[in-house]
Amino acid sequence: MPSRPTRSNSRPAAQPAPPLPRARPGHRILCTAYEGAMSLDITGPMQVFATANDVRARQGLAPFYELALLARHAWSECAPDGNCTVLVPGGDGVELAQHDAGLRRWLRQAEPVVQRLGSVCSGALVLARAGLLHQRTATTHWCRMDELRGIHPSIAVDPDCLHTYEASHPQGRHIFTSAGVTAGIDLALALVEDDLGSAMALAVARHLVMFVRRPGGQAQFSPLLTPEPAHAPRLARLLEWIPGQLGGDLSVERLAEQSCLPPRTLARVFRRELGTTPARYVEQVRVQAAATLLGQRQASVATVARLCGFGHPESLRRSFHKHLSVSPQAFAERFGTG
Repeated sequence: MPSRPTRSNSRPAAQPAPPLPRARPGHRILCTAYEGAMSLDITGPMQVFATANDVRARQGLAPFYELALLARHAWSECAPDGNCTVLVPGGDGVELAQHDAGLRRWLRQAEPVVQRLGSVCSGALVLARAGLLHQRTATTHWCRMDELRGIHPSIAVDPDCLHTYEASHPQGRHIFTSAGVTAGIDLALALVEDDLGSAMALAVARHLVMFVRRPGGQAQFSPLLTPEPAHAPRLARLLEWIPGQLGGDLSVERLAEQSCLPPRTLARVFRRELGTTPARYVEQVRVQAAATLLGQRQASVATVARLCGFGHPESLRRSFHKHLSVSPQAFAERFGTG
């Protein structure tokens, strides 16, 4: 009896996703809207694209972007295509918007068609509810992190980035998220840079009087801005004290002594009121202080490392890569104004 051919249980290796095409002139930016959406989540990114068109007009070029605000349920009458970017803003109204079955269905239908689909701030909750963030890295406003984590266990929530748009990665270019409010502007600049080049992104940023583009991996907020006492009532005095002591001992034990709390209690209060640990908070403050000094170009990297409590430049370099995804030297060259 002839032997039967054996069936292999091995599956062919997954093929890498083909690169996405670049946006073409006439690229449509479709921003959904709903009752209670935050106005800056909408107008901030849309102004970046409008300014890019203005800069092109001064260069004698035709507009590149076509902007459309899909108010209320206008999105249901809009048919996106392969030369579209869809943005979903956040805001208090997201409590209801994320449960809007019609909006979720429209986003699921748009996802395989459009070139890009992303969210601003808590708009990530809408994408998550639509099932578009499963098996993806995502971020949102820092106060919504736990809510995003709770929607689906496969969502890899990154609390320490401004946006997840990666121009060099097809998956990261197709669906992306951004953190609170102004991070949507950083996201829009990243899209402009991908579409029209770094020179255009620089021109837009200069026109809007802002950074060329903060790295997407940069921390969401500056710890040097002490939270309002109402948000961290038991830590207010300690947080005002920390920035003046960066070059000294800021161990958990020293912080506990200064706050008159046992170390374990202090750790619980930090987690509850700020969503982080005392050591991580101190490191963030030191990184932001170092970034300010490097941006002013008034001191060497070694001096900045010593003044901000890192001791050795290598420690400063590791912390910069951890929080800002860039080296101290590269940060100074990119953002320095001195």
